[in-house]
Amino acid sequence: MVDQREDERPRSRRLPREVRERQILDAAVEVFAKHGYYNASMDEIAETASISKPMLYAYLGAKDELFIACVRREAARLVEAIGVEVESGLTPADQLWNRLQLFFEYVRCNKDGWRLLHRQGDVSGEPQVVELTEWRDRATELITALLAQATEDQKQPMQPEQTEPFAAALVGAGEALVEWWFQHPEHTAEGMARRLMNLLWLGFGELVEGKTWHPQGEA
Repeated sequence: MVDQREDERPRSRRLPREVRERQILDAAVEVFAKHGYYNASMDEIAETASISKPMLYAYLGAKDELFIACVRREAARLVEAIGVEVESGLTPADQLWNRLQLFFEYVRCNKDGWRLLHRQGDVSGEPQVVELTEWRDRATELITALLAQATEDQKQPMQPEQTEPFAAALVGAGEALVEWWFQHPEHTAEGMARRLMNLLWLGFGELVEGKTWHPQGEA
């Protein structure tokens, strides 16, 4: 005879694989961002994800594999955030302004993801460090295109060897400003975007018009 109490015991609900993997990745990003790759432990990740350590390995593999999965997801999220279609017909300045707002809003909502990509990406020897720079390359490409568009109607349109380093400098300025923002969290994402836009575009606007700075006495 079947024990009725045993038969009526609630059974644990098995989560779909994609839900479980998202749960694990969320926990791993948090732990990696906090401790770095080498100091993060699989025990803490499993505890944070509220799963067993064997289950952690079964779903996403060893520590290096889990780290790479985190990097790929967070890089894809950031690339998707800044690469979203913006309203057509906008001036290059307004397009850049929109991208900057998207960037800082992403950081506001994904602080751990940003720390993983930016801070871990600057540490040599991390597994698959090339993947950590994917979002930076994509951001540079987007901004290079915007800067080229801004000068295409000028008498002397800027060439890639001119726009690419400016775009790389803009990305670097954005990274530095985010680090400052983390130390001054009272500021808004829009406010940070406005600061960077003022710093960059007021200067670049002169270049768009063909004006450049020269040392005193230089023709």
